[in-house]
Formats: sequence, C-alpha cells, structure tokens
Amino acid sequence: MIESSGITGIEETARPATTADGARIAEMAAEAIQEQIDARGGAMASAREFRSLPADEDIGAAIDSADHLVLVGEFDGVGVGYAVVRLERLRTGAALAVLTDLYVHAEAREMGVGEALIGAVTEWAEDNQCIGIDSIALPGNRATKNFFETFGLKARALLVHRSLVEPQ
Repeated sequence: MIESSGITGIEETARPATTADGARIAEMAAEAIQEQIDARGGAMASAREFRSLPADEDIGAAIDSADHLVLVGEFDGVGVGYAVVRLERLRTGAALAVLTDLYVHAEAREMGVGEALIGAVTEWAEDNQCIGIDSIALPGNRATKNFFETFGLKARALLVHRSLVEPQ
C-alpha cells in the first residue's frame, strides 16, 4: 500500500479492488463521466473513450483480468476514488500501460488519494515492463493536465474533432 499523508493518523492508500468493490467502483465511474460530460470534448469522449454505462459488468471483468489493475483509493480507510489501468501490446511487442479511469470524489481531492492511485499505477506499469503510461485529459481541464504533469505524463498527441451535428 502506498501512504502519502503528512497528517498524523490519517493515510491515503491505493489497494487492489476486489469483486466486493465492483458495484461502488461502477457508481464512481458514472459520477466521473457525469462530471465531465458537459465539458469541452466531454460528450464525444463519453461516446467513444469513456467507459460504457452501466459499468458493473465491465468493472467486474477488469477486476478479474490479468491484463488490468483496478484500484480503490482510500482516505482514512474510506473508498473515495478508483483507477483502472490495462496493458496494451504495441506493434513493436512492447507493453504500454493505458490508464482508462482515474477518479477521486471532489471533496477528497488534494488530500493525496490521487497521488496514491497514480503511484500504484506507476509501480504496476514498471512491474509489467511497460515503456510508458498513457491517459487522456479533456481540453480545458487544467487541473487534470496539471495533475498528470506532476507525475511526468505530458501531451504526446492532440486529438482533433469536427462535429457535423448539433450536440444533443
């Protein structure tokens, strides 16, 4: 477990999820998507990149998969966030860690839970000899971009889009 709190008696940890965590993680996945859907790029990301909802079955499969790591982020023993990362084999044969989900409840942000989650993801990626970690941040989401940059994740491509229909 990763601990990062400077507050005596309080700890932020990231632990592997169990099947018992699946329903709560699926709820947090829905909260994460709802939080971003109205942001610039959010509607298309929810249709293409974000996890399909309801996510119960999908999260359960990820928990049981050897090519995925699902984590629960806790603050003083209470689950307030989660992360999902998967291995992707590249054409070169190398492995890439793809961080598909990273979410911490708004009330628990800036308390070290996100740091514990990304630390555990990084450790897992290193253990699996990944050449890097990829994730996405919506355009204009400066807090997510800054958070990722703190841990060395920087933009390596820009995805552009032109809508041909009015948003619904």
